[in-house]
Amino acid sequence: MNKNFVPQIPYGTRDLLPREAKQKRIVEGALAQVFSCWGYDEIVTPTFEYMETLAVGTGSNIQQHVFKFFDKNNRILALRPDMTTPIARVAATRLKEMPLPLRLFYLTNVFRHEQAQAGRQCEFYQAGVELLGAPGPAADAEVVALAVEAMLEAGLTNFQIGLGQVDFINGLMAESQLSPERQQQIKSAMVTRDLVGLGELLSQSGLKQAAQELLKQIPLLHGREDMLSRAYRLVSNDLSRAALDNLADIHKLLAGYGVDQYVNFDLGIIRDFDYYTGMVFEGYTPGLGFPLCGGGRYDTMLASLGVANPATGFAMGIERMLLALERQGIGVSVQGKDVYIAWTEGKLAQAIEAANQCRRQRRRAELALAAEPRAVAEAVVRTRGYEELIYIE
Repeated sequence: MNKNFVPQIPYGTRDLLPREAKQKRIVEGALAQVFSCWGYDEIVTPTFEYMETLAVGTGSNIQQHVFKFFDKNNRILALRPDMTTPIARVAATRLKEMPLPLRLFYLTNVFRHEQAQAGRQCEFYQAGVELLGAPGPAADAEVVALAVEAMLEAGLTNFQIGLGQVDFINGLMAESQLSPERQQQIKSAMVTRDLVGLGELLSQSGLKQAAQELLKQIPLLHGREDMLSRAYRLVSNDLSRAALDNLADIHKLLAGYGVDQYVNFDLGIIRDFDYYTGMVFEGYTPGLGFPLCGGGRYDTMLASLGVANPATGFAMGIERMLLALERQGIGVSVQGKDVYIAWTEGKLAQAIEAANQCRRQRRRAELALAAEPRAVAEAVVRTRGYEELIYIE
């Protein structure tokens, strides 16, 4: 073996060392508990799927970021880039006879080719829920309220949810009569908040100046109920106005959940997946330039997989949650080891019994694997942060 060889991990991946892994597990445990309390059942799907299945659900934008490979029969497989499509597949096949609605949650890793950054790698961890088979504002309000509750349960207090509706921009796009390609370019500029690029696209679109100015305003249309009223006056097509009515209905229900103080309207939120069909939302916290969570309504995906059912849900980034907690100075309490058990020569059997007794009491006990002097054992306790030494002699 080459003595100069230094093993490395692939780009966009990372090791979670013991303390980080414990913090991740604590946050995941808190999220699993709150999801269960809201009536959601956990689901686990394969790490990879057939590419043709993912292509049905994710649309063209995400497919360029997928990790692909071949099986022995030369069928194209891909690591899951999100969990919505795999869960939709399960719902459309193995759970299609189950009574609706289905409430499912997950805690897992997903994979996307992208530039690594703080809070996002090519492999990253998500928690999320999918509410399948339920149309209307009541279901949308439930998943938004659950997202708020999940962030509170994880320890965050300073955050905001931005609530949008894709049909607001869809109504304007239909009214514009632009080509599908130009519409997609404009939407992409809005997704990335590229106001300069958006302005250039609109100036070349051939739209009347008033229509261009309205579309330029969309990324800036965010606020409380007064903004919604102002947006209603800006548009005249039925689809856009129905979208605003839908947001107003959802917001009333969020007030009933007692979480409306965490929610603002943001009509510039479109999301970067093609499958969203109605309400969309993202969660932000100060100090992070990217969303902690995001989701929305996707009523056509299950139909594309063979079972027509409405659906809504969200995903939350675990690493982003931990980063937000760290930057807000909110510690995730990691329990240390309680007891270190050391022993002198010939006393291993007694030390094993002491360790067993501690563990039966649910105390975290580590047993020395070789005899050692008391002074050495005391030094181990100090350096490793044990609360107690049991020394068998």
